[in-house]
Amino acid sequence: MARYTGPRTRISRRFGVPIFGPSKYLERRNYGPGVHGPKSRRKFTDYAMGLMEKQKLRYYYGLMERQFRNVYERALRRRGVTGEQMLQILETRLDNVVYHLGFALTRPAARQLVGHGHVKVNGRKVDVPSYALKVNDVIEVKDVTVSRQLAARNLESSTSRVVPDWLQVDRAAFKGTVMRIPTREEIQPIANEQAVVEFYSR
Repeated sequence: MARYTGPRTRISRRFGVPIFGPSKYLERRNYGPGVHGPKSRRKFTDYAMGLMEKQKLRYYYGLMERQFRNVYERALRRRGVTGEQMLQILETRLDNVVYHLGFALTRPAARQLVGHGHVKVNGRKVDVPSYALKVNDVIEVKDVTVSRQLAARNLESSTSRVVPDWLQVDRAAFKGTVMRIPTREEIQPIANEQAVVEFYSR
């Protein structure tokens, strides 16, 4: 399935948040893109606000619309608060966990790492970025020179990034473990998930 490959800074400026990571350009121009960006004073309807929050999450996790809609529908079938369930599904995707563990520098890079077959889950190769991880699942970079060298470079560059408490990483062994499902407070989403739920439930 296709994914967004357009200008990232433009998307971050549209929503006013660094969706794809810190950007000095966004700090210099913290207003919307285009000739009318600096002086725009548009008022947004509730529908527009819900759409914006949905788009923030979608770009943040690198999903297309159909994939994101499926995440919402899966969350709707689960017990508990739909918004929190949706965030937990997104956070426990294999590509997102690979990113959190430091094996990749960005989520798109983590998606590529998984898609190219460099990652194993519980000893078996998994090349599906959306693979849903469960508690006690072990994520490991394949014991192949190319895979390990790639992961080693990324681990060196991501040392300043904190690994979430719900994950455990063994950098020397290129392994990580899902200790538990993250809570809403631990995820700290970039968007208001309740607005997304209301947007889809119209």
